[in-house]
Amino acid sequence: MDQHFTYDFESVTHIVADAVGQPGRRTFFLQARQGRQVASLIVEKQQVAALAASVLQLLDELESQHPDLDPAVSPKQLPRLEEPIVPAFRVGQLGLGYDEGQDLMVLMAQGLPTEPTEEEEEEGHVAMQEDLPRARFFATRTQMRALSERALKSVESGRPECPLCGRPIDAAGHFCPRTNGHAYPLAF
Repeated sequence: MDQHFTYDFESVTHIVADAVGQPGRRTFFLQARQGRQVASLIVEKQQVAALAASVLQLLDELESQHPDLDPAVSPKQLPRLEEPIVPAFRVGQLGLGYDEGQDLMVLMAQGLPTEPTEEEEEEGHVAMQEDLPRARFFATRTQMRALSERALKSVESGRPECPLCGRPIDAAGHFCPRTNGHAYPLAF
């Protein structure tokens, strides 16, 4: 089955996973550029963390399976999101692979189904898998290492977690259910 991609970048010039906004109110994005075309996709924090870990794992596997490949070097500068950020769609699934022939990593994203409009509901329209937006980005191993490093920094720069319950602590403080009302709220 031939898949249609809303964005199909065969050689990205820029790729990054990062967030905008204040901790606790951030929006995470996966953004790629090829030439003048930019794709900014909304992703969840957990997706960004899982993507970063998966990229590093795949890079380790590639270096052990293909010792003849030049190692993916750590970048001197980590990429940043490019403004203006105009989200194309919200990502439901991410996939990661490797094209050995081109020595490129491939990142695929599939959008979440959108709520049907009133008109579509009346017609009985059901969102089909092939109707969902998709993106495919081919990037070098070095570009993907940079994406992973930026993504990890972004995820780690969020709100601190409560050492007792693991929930995030807001700037205004945090009432921890583990204290059972016998301690002052935690603030960092």
